[in-house]
Amino acid sequence: MSSENTPKDWTDLAGRVVVHVENYLAGLERCARGEGGQQTVSLLLLEVSQIMLAGAQLGASPDVVLPDNWEPEMSEDPDLDAVRQGLAERLAVVDEYTEVFDPYKDPELTSYRLSDDLVDIASDLVHGLRHYQADRPMEALWWWQYSYLNHWGNHGGAALRGLHAVVSNVRLQVAEEDVNEALVTI
Repeated sequence: MSSENTPKDWTDLAGRVVVHVENYLAGLERCARGEGGQQTVSLLLLEVSQIMLAGAQLGASPDVVLPDNWEPEMSEDPDLDAVRQGLAERLAVVDEYTEVFDPYKDPELTSYRLSDDLVDIASDLVHGLRHYQADRPMEALWWWQYSYLNHWGNHGGAALRGLHAVVSNVRLQVAEEDVNEALVTI
């Protein structure tokens, strides 16, 4: 995209991003319900990787600026606690992990939960999706870009590293034996 985007450029980008958003949300809900079986962690790694691709597209795009520089009012976003709880139950053995929040500004180790990260991403995506579904693609793009840079991009990167570590440790058999055995049932 050029630095001078046309309305069609923005609409096209919104159309590409919304596909990733809908796929992520559907995949997350399936995993939370236990439909991933023993592949849950691997499927979540795939879902996070794909939504991070959409985030990278947003991050590489020029700033989305709303015409009136304000976001229209919306009702409350849906409650995703059931998804969070379902993921926490399925990821119990590996849900908690440690990550560096910001390697440049805050290099201290921080405790995270995969279930929280995955649902925090979903919450930001749902908010933008609601704009998109209300035929406001610019507001959707603005929200997705802003929240990617400010919030869900960090959670996505951390979750991606955590999920990758689980998958690679199990596949390469370098994880602790008790964790390895428990992961077989995830």
